[in-house]
Amino acid sequence: MLPLNVATLIIDFTGMGPIVTGPRATAAFSVHTPWRHGVAVGLTPAGMAALTGAPIREVAGTTVRLEDLLGARAVELTDRLIDPVSWADRFGLLEELLTAWLRPGAGDDGLISHAWWRLQGPAGPRTIGSLAGELGVSRRYVELGFRRVVGLSPKTVARIARFQRIVDVWRRPSARLEEAVGCGFADQPHLTREVRAMAQMTPKQLFAFVQYADRLTH
Repeated sequence: MLPLNVATLIIDFTGMGPIVTGPRATAAFSVHTPWRHGVAVGLTPAGMAALTGAPIREVAGTTVRLEDLLGARAVELTDRLIDPVSWADRFGLLEELLTAWLRPGAGDDGLISHAWWRLQGPAGPRTIGSLAGELGVSRRYVELGFRRVVGLSPKTVARIARFQRIVDVWRRPSARLEEAVGCGFADQPHLTREVRAMAQMTPKQLFAFVQYADRLTH
């Protein structure tokens, strides 16, 4: 599992109970993949709070059973998603159920949520200090807010977002290895250091992994 800034709700149709795996700054490896066939839903910090009532920090860097967060609804969600014949029906049901279960405003911190989104895009602030200035608060306020809501520092969130942009670029069938340098890295050595630290692979290995994994899903 590669570094991600979202929590991922995973519903497996082959017997494994539904889980939520949290945002993480380093890749997680497993000899045996516990899920085989099902659906996955990414949850932003605000989405995690609205659906479960729990801040995303509670699952940062770890995995928990969905039942621990949603109770009996976790079983209901899995059982009902297995039944539909078509994927279109399944996705429609998934949207219907999750929307009905949302708790608007639950645990949401509008300023930190906005700051989180600002760090996701390529045109985001270059430093945490500039992000704080844009929001009209101190850098310390931003750092404490991210720890309280997200469970990761804003600098770590920015690093993960940059890493995710690499993966998005390399997923394209026509992608080239060298394109990733334009995702916000100072130079090729900077890119290599970050990929090794976060994915435990070289850029060439990660490129091959992303290309291969993406073809398996189509």
